[in-house]
Amino acid sequence: MLGGRDGAGVALAMRVIVGLARIAEAPRLVEITSAHVDSCLYHGQVSLDFAHRLVDLGAMVRVPTTLNVGSMDLLHPGLIRSSTSAERRIATGGRELMSAYVALGCTPTWTCAPYQLPDRPRFGEHVAWAESNAIVFANSVLGARTDRYGDFVDICAAITGRAPYAGLHTTEARRGTVVFDCRPLGDRFLRSELAYPLLGHHVGSLAGSEIPVLVGIPGDVGEDRLKAFGAAAASAGGVAMFHAVGVTPEAPAAVDQLPRYDVDLSTMRSTRQRLSTISSGGLDAISVGTPHASYDECVQLAELLRDGPRIVMPLYLSTGRATRAQAAESGVLGSLEAAGVTVVVDTCTYVTSILAPGVKNVMTNSGKWAHYAPGNINVDVVLGSLEECVASARAGRVVLDDGLFES
Repeated sequence: MLGGRDGAGVALAMRVIVGLARIAEAPRLVEITSAHVDSCLYHGQVSLDFAHRLVDLGAMVRVPTTLNVGSMDLLHPGLIRSSTSAERRIATGGRELMSAYVALGCTPTWTCAPYQLPDRPRFGEHVAWAESNAIVFANSVLGARTDRYGDFVDICAAITGRAPYAGLHTTEARRGTVVFDCRPLGDRFLRSELAYPLLGHHVGSLAGSEIPVLVGIPGDVGEDRLKAFGAAAASAGGVAMFHAVGVTPEAPAAVDQLPRYDVDLSTMRSTRQRLSTISSGGLDAISVGTPHASYDECVQLAELLRDGPRIVMPLYLSTGRATRAQAAESGVLGSLEAAGVTVVVDTCTYVTSILAPGVKNVMTNSGKWAHYAPGNINVDVVLGSLEECVASARAGRVVLDDGLFES
């Protein structure tokens, strides 16, 4: 492939993979079974130049390849603001870039949560996934093996079907390095939704790129909560894998020899305060579904909105196309839209110009959204549970229940 046997496009992609392998001092390459590409999110002309070069050289992916969010909601293009020249340039470039990746043979999934799709990788499979929350979920919850890949490397791995055998592809790099004892938090808190974005942000802030081991997580914790934890940990730090003892497939049985942190309720209370740039007062919008909401989360939101007063402010729910289709078939989508929810697909509200220009104060249930949105779209943010988000959407102001932080 490097020598041009399969065409110039494959040769270009293989030069990138071999170059990365040399930098990582990988002894060999490894065959991958799938890829997830983040390069389809528009970051300027260089994004288009690289994709068009691959297309012009005749490259095509050789493993099943899903696509991360883009810069457009292709099903609802009217949601994307285009009043300024910069917004129009991003919308035009974003649409063009998304088309280029489809031309390379990628599947137009447009979701940051590819693990919610049916054909997700099995335990031990080597994959090349980009998008930080997808990486940490694949490694930790599924037990698949991917390093933390970024733009351009991801599509090159998909075209060659290869990745460097280095980093989290190797067994020795997947061992836990630091323990977080969550037992002081108590069962009540650990069974709450709010625990996981807060715990993820706290762990990520301390762990950096280490591999944390969580002790005390309930054995029946669901994937949505592990998703929320991993996304927040990958945003606040460089966490690409975590272990939860008794929960995730590669968690160690013995952790006595590792450095240790104890986590208590006061720490979680201060973490919410640190993630929130406002704590009270009026709100302009609510944004949930980062990473993309699962079908179960769509159902939960519909149930919370079923009884009680109508919401008095914009409430945005970001999800994937496949989940939206499932919600449409079951009637959940109709219930959400009838309650006033704006369902966004193909992108996310913190990376695309969806919120109105006057929106300043926003509430979210996502640690990742709370971490990035103030810098990305210049808003103030408050983090709450989905139930708190609905209560606030009805009241038009911040409604929080701090009782969860009491022993």
